Amino acid sequence: MGEFKMEIKFCSLSSGSSGNCQYIETDNSRILIDAGFSGKRVEELLSSIGVCPTPLDAIFVTHEHIDHIKGVGVLSRRYDLPIYANGNTWVGMEKKIGNIKEKNIKVFTTAEYLDIQDMTIYPIGVFHDALEPVGYIIFYKNTKISIITDTGWVNNNIINKIKGSDLYLMESNHDELMLKEGLYPWYLKQRIMSDKGHLSNEDAGKILGNILNGNNEIVLLAHLSQDNNVPELALDTVRSSILNQGIDVNKDIVLELSHRNKATKLYSL
Repeated sequence: MGEFKMEIKFCSLSSGSSGNCQYIETDNSRILIDAGFSGKRVEELLSSIGVCPTPLDAIFVTHEHIDHIKGVGVLSRRYDLPIYANGNTWVGMEKKIGNIKEKNIKVFTTAEYLDIQDMTIYPIGVFHDALEPVGYIIFYKNTKISIITDTGWVNNNIINKIKGSDLYLMESNHDELMLKEGLYPWYLKQRIMSDKGHLSNEDAGKILGNILNGNNEIVLLAHLSQDNNVPELALDTVRSSILNQGIDVNKDIVLELSHRNKATKLYSL
């Protein structure tokens, strides 16, 4: 009889300025990180990977912007789901998501570990123009997943905490030249390029080049701008940076994209 292997599974249901939602599953737990689409659309995205929303255990929220919370309230009410966020994010989103049962309002402290069934989750502070934005590091057995999007800067604390992950969902929002030469008003360009904006392809490449070990890590580039990026350009820019660190992108890691309006495959780790 073969050995039973316990796994953690990850899918980026969608990632972009029109909505963000990530799905993580283990033997005993299923969670969403953000639900930035209508409840109906989140259900459709889950269905596309063969998952029913009924057994979900929780929704974790990164920050209060609408492309991360649009469906949070309706999903909580429909499936009686607890919502986890830090205190400031609750302040920012409570009027946007409707009435939530008191038992489903879960407030955590950023940079403190919490357990959901067989997963341990570490909310890590990031740099974005929200009240108290976070990324998430998820631990299951000996496997580690890091989700870092919607940040204008990745400091040494974040690098040290996410290093050694088996899967990275890393923001690669814009090409710097496309943004500078594009049609966005100057104030919006400044916001995106600021330390509280979004990571560029170049930023993502440098960060990943510094933290990857070439141990078959999975890297998914996320939150690509529809106006200021091209998927192939994001991949090429990040690939070049990683190659410069001596890592063979075709052999040592898996480098792929999340999508704006469809799910990735379900990755098993």
